[in-house]
Amino acid sequence: MRIGLQIPDFTWSGGPERLGANLVEIARTADAVGFDKLAVMDHFFQIAYVGPPENDMLEAYTTLGFLAASTARVKLLTLVTGAVYRHPGVLAKTITTLDVLSGGRAWLGIGAAWNEEESVALGIPFPPVAERFERLEETLQVCLRMWSDDESPYDGAHYQLTRPLNSPQNLTRPHPPIMIGGGGEKKTLRLVARYAQACNLFPGPDLEHKLDVLRAHCEAEGRDYDEITKTCYYSFDVGESGKNVGAILADLERLAALGIQEVIGNVADVSKLQPLEILGSQVIGQVADL
Repeated sequence: MRIGLQIPDFTWSGGPERLGANLVEIARTADAVGFDKLAVMDHFFQIAYVGPPENDMLEAYTTLGFLAASTARVKLLTLVTGAVYRHPGVLAKTITTLDVLSGGRAWLGIGAAWNEEESVALGIPFPPVAERFERLEETLQVCLRMWSDDESPYDGAHYQLTRPLNSPQNLTRPHPPIMIGGGGEKKTLRLVARYAQACNLFPGPDLEHKLDVLRAHCEAEGRDYDEITKTCYYSFDVGESGKNVGAILADLERLAALGIQEVIGNVADVSKLQPLEILGSQVIGQVADL
């Protein structure tokens, strides 16, 4: 099992003046102690379960570019981009740029988008859910077209590209891995089976059922279920001096038994750095063989 870090909150001691320096310290520590991935949310306002909308929130891809220059090993992604936030041609170009400048460490994390509040507030079109999923699928098709050196026109219901040129091309071949976030059984998991190299689910009581649904979609699509990396969101709280490490290890063993190969999530008190160091010394190596 691999461990990834997501940074969902940037409201730290020192305020915006120290934010960049704090972020570099976090990223370099995570890179050094063995985290496999480093992710940020793709939101423009803070989301309700983390804090009020006025809390500090950084634009995702500017942040990932900054993190690429501050790290050497970790893979970089959003968890996850709302498909309607960016034109798919621009998104493909953005991920390619991140991949080239990071030396081949970019992933595309994507979903159908859900946060209507921030979209309406900033004037971003937010169509009904059925159309958002249509746009998500077309976005995946456009990205794959642009990453394949196929410059023939793309003519979708929502997006039309006359020449999907992508130069320079991504370093990761055949393309940056695609992670689709969400557990919707009719649409999201079907798109995982059709297009993605990884899924990201939540560790609720229905997790095993979600994996069974994904397996069924893979069978229907003629896709090898084992080709898809199964990841799960997890909130790490090591506690004072690592007192919760045993409970974390037990949780990860349970998730691995269900077929989860990687957990990606937030770390309580991450800006203090010590929780990352504890996870590096007492968790990451211990679960590597699960």
